Amino acid sequence: MTDAFSSNPEAVLQRGVDVTSGRDAPLENVEELYQIKKTCDFINHNGFKKVALQFPDEVLGDSVPIATEIEKSTSAKLFILGDTSYGSCCVDEVAAEHVGADCIVHYGRACLSPTTRLPLMYVFERRPVDLEKCASAFRELYPDTQSHVVVLYDVNYAHIIDDLQALLAPAYPNMVTSTLLLEHCHGYREQPSGHEDPGEPDNRVVRQFGRRCVLKAGLGVRDYDVFFIGPEGAVLRNFMMTWNRCRFSTFQPSTSAGRAESPSINRALMKRYYAIERAKDAGVVGILVGTLGVADYLTIIQQLKETIRRAGKKSYMFAMGKINVAKLANFQEIDVFVLIACPENSLLDSSDFYKPVVTPFEMEVACNRNREWSEDYVTDFRNLLPGGQSHVPLANEQQAGEETDVSLITGALRKQGLWSDEDAVPSEDPSSLVLRNQTLTVAHTNSAASYLAGRSWQGLERKLGETAVVKAVEGRRGIAIAYEGEGKSS
Repeated sequence: MTDAFSSNPEAVLQRGVDVTSGRDAPLENVEELYQIKKTCDFINHNGFKKVALQFPDEVLGDSVPIATEIEKSTSAKLFILGDTSYGSCCVDEVAAEHVGADCIVHYGRACLSPTTRLPLMYVFERRPVDLEKCASAFRELYPDTQSHVVVLYDVNYAHIIDDLQALLAPAYPNMVTSTLLLEHCHGYREQPSGHEDPGEPDNRVVRQFGRRCVLKAGLGVRDYDVFFIGPEGAVLRNFMMTWNRCRFSTFQPSTSAGRAESPSINRALMKRYYAIERAKDAGVVGILVGTLGVADYLTIIQQLKETIRRAGKKSYMFAMGKINVAKLANFQEIDVFVLIACPENSLLDSSDFYKPVVTPFEMEVACNRNREWSEDYVTDFRNLLPGGQSHVPLANEQQAGEETDVSLITGALRKQGLWSDEDAVPSEDPSSLVLRNQTLTVAHTNSAASYLAGRSWQGLERKLGETAVVKAVEGRRGIAIAYEGEGKSS
């Protein structure tokens, strides 16, 4: 019987691991499913020498036959990217740059967030849809042929939209079909269908979550119903949260069933409002960097830092890859976390976390006194930046004095904002005592450092200057189960 472990490090490094595909993808269908010819044309036309192929976990089993077929028609060196740093829907430009790639080919579902560093091509899965049943479900849900309806869809069903439009558009003159916004991609161009040509200059073009649709002149999004093709998930949730005044209907391709969605989004908004109240109560905020590929993520970090500072709170930044409960539980001094990620990963259900995780929009509602909570909801942080459709400037710092209100959660009095100059502690006086309104009060720093000082255990002691300097000695060799030179247990 051969041992599963070896004390020889070289044997450990050279050990192979068998990987089997989680689904059946016959080799003859690879070209059709994964657009091999189009990918090869993209690589050859641009002369790329190093190409990164990014796969989500569910498609990783098909990566070898895909790469084999691409190698037959190109001279590029291919690198397969799996286990991405953040969500698999995002383009992992950081991992691609580690291998010196000239471009990225992203497979599977995508959030369509703009990227900035490398040329990009999307290859969406062409999942099957019963077109006749989809059209029939649309007719049942909208018996009035004059209904104003926007047709949205998950990216994996983009291949059936032209055929669906041909079936429904003659009977539904007010139907608007969205197209994918991929102008930031170098290898994929999807031209708007003829019926989406604005025609008249008064028509309104709406762009949201990588989709583009042209509405009738004088009408807004709230004047339309929405018909969504795809499963329940982040895409549908984001649209329902953002366009929360529209009535939604869905068609589930796996079951070929259509239904009208219930108005449960109001309860979801109330849960998010509770998270905003927790953010208002917070004194120490942790900024979680949940993406390194979405454009303008550095800009929103700086804007959040300034917004939090002007609210009189402390902020600390964390970059930890994929987020889980155990990771965030290590930072008990943080009162609330704000996650910077793509729209599909921003709405994190933090019910299992020890501290709430909010979105940049929710943190702005909590800290920017110029922004008020309303029915409008923003999940794309790029809309919060200057020039964005939901940008609200910060309050003037000279006028941003301290304000007080009552917490709706604890009932305690809380304060927000920077102290005015007359309330500040003079530089020549290091005391933490200040005189305000003829009343002596204590200025609490409320920082993570003060929290750490109050802990009974503060980590390993460094003892700088107390440890003697010794020469380096050779350590043990092997792996932990059987180091070289150790006797084997009987």
